[in-house]
Amino acid sequence: MDGFTAGAPPVPGVDIQHVSEISGLIERLLDDPRLQEIWVEGEVRDLRFTPRGHLYFSLSEQKNGTTYTINCVIWQSSARELPFTPENGMHAIAWGSIQVYKPYGKYQLIVRDLRAAGTGEKHVLVETWKTMLTREGVFDPALKKPLPQFPKRIGVVTSASGAARYDIEKVIARRFPVEIVLSPASVQGDAAPREIIAALSRIDGTVDVIIVGRGGGSFEDLFAFNYPDVVRAIAACRTPVVSAVGHETDVTLCDFVADVRAPTPSAAAELVVPDRREIHAEIMRMRLRMQVGLGVKTERERQVLEDARFRLTPRRFRRRLDTGMQSLAEAAERLHRGISRSIEQERLTLGHIRARMEAGNPYRPLERGYALVTKAGHPVTGSGYLHPGDCVDIRMADGSSRARILEVHHDREV
Repeated sequence: MDGFTAGAPPVPGVDIQHVSEISGLIERLLDDPRLQEIWVEGEVRDLRFTPRGHLYFSLSEQKNGTTYTINCVIWQSSARELPFTPENGMHAIAWGSIQVYKPYGKYQLIVRDLRAAGTGEKHVLVETWKTMLTREGVFDPALKKPLPQFPKRIGVVTSASGAARYDIEKVIARRFPVEIVLSPASVQGDAAPREIIAALSRIDGTVDVIIVGRGGGSFEDLFAFNYPDVVRAIAACRTPVVSAVGHETDVTLCDFVADVRAPTPSAAAELVVPDRREIHAEIMRMRLRMQVGLGVKTERERQVLEDARFRLTPRRFRRRLDTGMQSLAEAAERLHRGISRSIEQERLTLGHIRARMEAGNPYRPLERGYALVTKAGHPVTGSGYLHPGDCVDIRMADGSSRARILEVHHDREV
């Protein structure tokens, strides 16, 4: 084998570089004007404050599915001049120079000025994301799925305590009461994109349609619904998704990828369920047309036809319709009460089962100061199981220990 062989001594005369020399060479290469006194934009991550006042963090960027990161440091003298406190997840623009820390051979950006990226920069970022996602094809109209006409279960991805949830529930209860499955998620802040994606994953395929969104807010408040990973998660859903983010004038990237876009959460609820009053009225009209079309065969049918033609005034029709609506509402209320009773009974049953399980938990008494003694993995339930010299394990509430038996005394009264 020609050339250098592993394990063989170096060939005489070959120039061998030392680690310090390599670090010095890197330092000289990084002393490029293009890497000195530059502005760098990215997302702040891994932020760490030291007791001496230095700030260590990284600037990160997502591009073509790859995360790029630059390590940064702000020394105390520059950190105390910052007009704000940096936070993880914020977009920032840093001014400084690239330097290498020779002992570790690690390059980093020495930051002397840090500024929060304003709304203008975020708008540019959203446009960049939109272009990228368009190229990926996630906004293709051919991918849109139709909404079911009569859904039985509706999933809602929003804040558990937000107004959007209650608006959706109120509208659905009024129009066409069906089961609502809430998959809660933060809709604002650093954790919101991750929680929205997880909430979608929990209910996708288990419901007939999903409403995802929140109430109104500023561009910053709605920013979580622009993240590419959130958009891709909606595109990957098997279940039709309705986007209901903010007010009618608010637009996010989720609106472009969703199967249907609603201007508000309340409008989304109106889109996913029909109006039972309109259904009832249509049934009445169809029934009337059928009676007229079949002709008159019996005295009863003649009476129905006559009533339909001459006596069914708009006022009487409205009264019948109201009566039918009242009957439907009462039936729905009885159904709701029956379901509520069943759920409450199941909850009580589960509570009893849980109480029995807790009562039989051998570790619960440990919280009151007792200990569990085992020998060879088996509980010691009496002194007859022990002999001098035996090794036992003692389990307590906050830990365990091992002991050896010196003496065994039997209480004969037991």
